[in-house]
Amino acid sequence: MATKILTVDDSRTIRLIVGRAFQPFDCQIIEATNGEEGLVAAAREQPDLIVLDVTMPVMDGVTMLVKLKEDPELRRIPVIMLTAEAGHENVAEIGKLGARDYLIKPFRENQLIERVSRIVELRKKTAPCDATQP
Repeated sequence: MATKILTVDDSRTIRLIVGRAFQPFDCQIIEATNGEEGLVAAAREQPDLIVLDVTMPVMDGVTMLVKLKEDPELRRIPVIMLTAEAGHENVAEIGKLGARDYLIKPFRENQLIERVSRIVELRKKTAPCDATQP
């Protein structure tokens, strides 16, 4: 069964980077563009992990994280926060609110894969069987 990863970011570029990073793995990527959409997607899809941006319109990532952790059905879902601010206070706040980890933008795909693999099992996609081979 594929690992479900919900990526919540208002930047289409970041969502594409996240999707591309997990192409070699047996993952289903679900996308949302703000925290409000992210909460709906999390409730509907029950992902194994959420990659959540801090700064977004409509509902920011910190507010979404708080709402996730208040919901008995969603609080178990681990969250990795993406932030452009590396300040100690911001990182400490994210940890206190229940995020499992964080990445500072800009980040490399291998950094994201490494952080995610600490939390959920990532399985490489297997090549389909070729029926013409003996």
